[in-house]
Amino acid sequence: MRIGLFATCLGDTLFPDAVSATALLLARLGHEVVFPPGQTCCGQMHVNTGYQREPVPLVRNYAEQFGDPSIEAVVMPSGSCAGSVRHQHEIVARRYGDAALRAGVADVKAKTYELSELLVDVLGVTGVGAYFPHRVTYHPTCHSLRMLRVGDKPLKLLRAVEDIDLVELPEADSCCGFGGTFAVKNADTSTAMLQDKVAHVTGTGADVCTAGDSSCLLHIGGGLSRIKAGTRTLHLAQILAATRSKPYVLDGAPAGAARSPEVTR
Repeated sequence: MRIGLFATCLGDTLFPDAVSATALLLARLGHEVVFPPGQTCCGQMHVNTGYQREPVPLVRNYAEQFGDPSIEAVVMPSGSCAGSVRHQHEIVARRYGDAALRAGVADVKAKTYELSELLVDVLGVTGVGAYFPHRVTYHPTCHSLRMLRVGDKPLKLLRAVEDIDLVELPEADSCCGFGGTFAVKNADTSTAMLQDKVAHVTGTGADVCTAGDSSCLLHIGGGLSRIKAGTRTLHLAQILAATRSKPYVLDGAPAGAARSPEVTR
């Protein structure tokens, strides 16, 4: 399959390893990964903050960059950005776009997927040849859980990882408190929610807390690092990209900001 890769803003600026890991994983599974160089922001942060007209150029650009019929599917390592494309783009195009934009949005919406959706629902795989001999707990992010309804797809992928010790996260479906500008506008509430999430994560004794959204991992990782918990955050794609021949090495990485040269090319 020819798959377009959307990096997302956070992936491009702060978490390139998650983007690289997504590409490496799909290539290892035998698919062609293409990266349209003109891609920009999906516009989610604008819509979430109440600015629905302003992201029209971003929505149009996404439709143009990934509207190529030779691109059979579009994948992104972000449930929130996938949710924006699948739900918010249509709202923006209907209210402020023209007929061409509405048609383009409908076309790309139908082939846009979050990583676990693409792997399980489209490619039909759960065992991807991953190897990760560490204790891991999984945080289901709000957009992936409630907007995309990915369900247990990420857990199916994690359960199939060789030598992983996957432990359940208490109150897993509770929000971590990030929510983009919510964390800034409602800092006290956000901090209280984060403290609860960090307590549940550390209570599992996990080496790694994983999720499908770098934004939530940024928030949780910050909380873990401040208390020197020793638990790292790592995107789901990076776990799935790790293999016996190219393992992910945790030793020496700062808590909340683990990186791996094995998935950076």
